[in-house]
Amino acid sequence: MPKAKGKSRRHKYSYNLNRKRLYRSARRRAAPRIACSHIRHAWDPHKSVAQNLAEMGLAEDPNKAVPIPKKLLGMEVESDGQQPGKKIVRKPYVVNEMELEASLPEKKSNTLSRDLIDYVRYMIQNHGENYKEMARDEKNYYQDTPKQIKRKINVYKNFYPEEYKSFIASLKPEKMEVQ
Repeated sequence: MPKAKGKSRRHKYSYNLNRKRLYRSARRRAAPRIACSHIRHAWDPHKSVAQNLAEMGLAEDPNKAVPIPKKLLGMEVESDGQQPGKKIVRKPYVVNEMELEASLPEKKSNTLSRDLIDYVRYMIQNHGENYKEMARDEKNYYQDTPKQIKRKINVYKNFYPEEYKSFIASLKPEKMEVQ
């Protein structure tokens, strides 16, 4: 097979290009990536990271913010009763907003796809608790084994217990009418 056209050609190294300067300028331009929106809005790009965090009442280094007491390390320390100088917090609203956001209850994100719910309901409706029969059903497109089907039904039971109970209750009168 022939080689690709551009591969055999030797690439020339450009000696006139200052790669160090290019790398440094790219690093200098990159601002810190901030995930929290409260911090992002209060951030001052003209100040250092330590200054910004100190103004917001946040710690840059957690080891310095909450040091390990020397009593725990086995040494006893004589204290003069003087505390180190406290820093002035100019943007306390950032910490307050973060605490408020953290205290909100977490949303339950347990959901199943509509297809899986329909599949499980179809199997229970037609086969009841017979998992081997479910595995042989023509609607078992993914060729699930009886154990896999049982697991899917248990997941449905755990995610939607009320809906499952009402579904089972609605199936019982149908079975009575048939007999």
